[in-house]
Amino acid sequence: MLLAGFVLPLAGAEFLVRGASRLARAFAITPLVIGLTVVAFGTSAPELAVSLQAAGRMSGTSSRRSS
Repeated sequence: MLLAGFVLPLAGAEFLVRGASRLARAFAITPLVIGLTVVAFGTSAPELAVSLQAAGRMSGTSSRRSS
């Protein structure tokens, strides 16, 4: 389990970078723009995951007060 915790994120990152590189070449986008986009996604993804998880937990509770 510990080994999978190290290997799977590395494999996912490699997949993301290679896919972004292919996409950049296909649309003639500069490597700098793609690199910055990948970095932005990589740094924002954990925050998005935590926010979605928190929103999912909150969906079962009601924030409205009954009168």
